[in-house]
Amino acid sequence: MTDGKRSAFEKFAWFTLGYNLLVILWGVFLRASHSGDGCGQHWLTCQGEVIPSAPQLKTIIEFSHRITTAIAGIVVLVLVVWAFRAFEKRHWVRKAAVLSLLFIVFEALIGRGLVLTGNTADNWTPTRPYWTAGHLINTFILLAFLTLTAWCAGNGGTPKLNRPAKIWILMLIGLSAILFVGVSGSMGALANMLFPSTTLSEGLAKDFDPSSNGLLRLRISHPILSVLTAVYLVFLSGWLSRWGGGRQAIKRWSNRLTILVILQIAFGAATLLMLAPIVMQLGHLLLADLIWIAFILLTANFLSAGDETQIS
Repeated sequence: MTDGKRSAFEKFAWFTLGYNLLVILWGVFLRASHSGDGCGQHWLTCQGEVIPSAPQLKTIIEFSHRITTAIAGIVVLVLVVWAFRAFEKRHWVRKAAVLSLLFIVFEALIGRGLVLTGNTADNWTPTRPYWTAGHLINTFILLAFLTLTAWCAGNGGTPKLNRPAKIWILMLIGLSAILFVGVSGSMGALANMLFPSTTLSEGLAKDFDPSSNGLLRLRISHPILSVLTAVYLVFLSGWLSRWGGGRQAIKRWSNRLTILVILQIAFGAATLLMLAPIVMQLGHLLLADLIWIAFILLTANFLSAGDETQIS
């Protein structure tokens, strides 16, 4: 394949990542608007029909989410086929694209499970937190492999895995911390939806009430974990930038990650004070996804650096 065709693939890969971000945000709107049961406990059909004939607003929201999700699956399938045509055997682009397809299939299966088990809208079951956590983790993994597909296609280099244990430990702590914060945030959003409060003081009282649902008592962990993780990520991005041997890509993504983390803390505080209106929830999740993508790109660029990296 020519460089021009590989450049076209790279652009398509970034488009695929962007489109999946939009689908994820629409899924947040679906949850926050209490529309997750718009198609009832039916899958693949909606209210028992292929196309709902007399839809309510929540049915339109749910059905449109299913359509956009199906399109996302087709787009990722095209990405995989194109990757196998454009890149040689064992290339990282092929591996990342195949894993992207695998996790978008998992994403669809988790969505199916949520619908068929009735874990949607305002319904509460003891298994719902586990479904919610699994959904969030799978989404983050999907975004990671889509990001790596696009990055490997344009970067030309490949991550080198023979890095000192110190680096792997620091990066794995950062990765785990982001996932823990994401899961705690999804639990908090679920608690806000199922057990809404009209004032901040009422919400805080519920958080510390021993008789409250366990989700409510866990909700306070999210801002605490967020601040601790933010501090760690700022220091980690600084360390990787300093150890990166002056590579501009490492410095650039280090700075971007730091800026996004600071913005997220400020945005999260505003979201809490405003009792999490839908538009703020959308912005909060978008920033969380962008932090995750920036972290993946920072670590990928660091791992692909040559011997100029200096680990102290």
